[in-house]
Amino acid sequence: MSSTMGQIIKDLRKKNGFTQEELAERLGVTYQAVSKWENGKNMPDITLIKEISNIFKVDIEELLTGKNKRKKKNKFIFWMLVGWLLVIGIILGIVFYNENNSFEFKTMKSSCEEFTLTGSAAYNNDKTSIYISNVDYCGQENNTVYQEIECTLYENYKNTKTKIGTCGKSNEEMTLDEFLDTVELNVNNYEASCKMFASSTLSLEIYATTNDNKKTTYQIPINLEENCQK
Repeated sequence: MSSTMGQIIKDLRKKNGFTQEELAERLGVTYQAVSKWENGKNMPDITLIKEISNIFKVDIEELLTGKNKRKKKNKFIFWMLVGWLLVIGIILGIVFYNENNSFEFKTMKSSCEEFTLTGSAAYNNDKTSIYISNVDYCGQENNTVYQEIECTLYENYKNTKTKIGTCGKSNEEMTLDEFLDTVELNVNNYEASCKMFASSTLSLEIYATTNDNKKTTYQIPINLEENCQK
């Protein structure tokens, strides 16, 4: 994420009298996620950018560029971020354009007490695209260093567990928090309608192995924000 956008979010938050915790609560994320945005370590997904612009009553363009204060300085950054949003929009929408131009977006969130997760799903009658970001661990303090760690997205449907995507693997020594900072997952053209998700479940599973070969599995159940209508 651009540090410029993070500074804009920070300036708007302070100007409107929000703490990081209060803004996080309004957006349904953790205060750690807000901190990462403001420090330039991560970027809100599309739906959260829209929510932030609504909360602070600013145009998305102003949110992305700080146009009123730094118009010339941020012109290049604005178009770079617009291009990024267009790419994500294409991933989530255009690949599923059908005869009726009918697709919808749903916000995806975790229901696990130890983790918070946000993402988006774009779907039509035939296919779904999934984008997951901002995965944070909020359980008991965990400073364990793992020599290998990876995560995989699964769908459980009619007692069948299907791997539908992977969000990376690391063979470098790192903690769980350090790994989660790198997590980002895109699944395109997945052959499942939103209606199918109504009778199945999604879960993100993280497999971590320590130097003494002790293995730990973290399971993060994922829910759609609203029930599917198709």
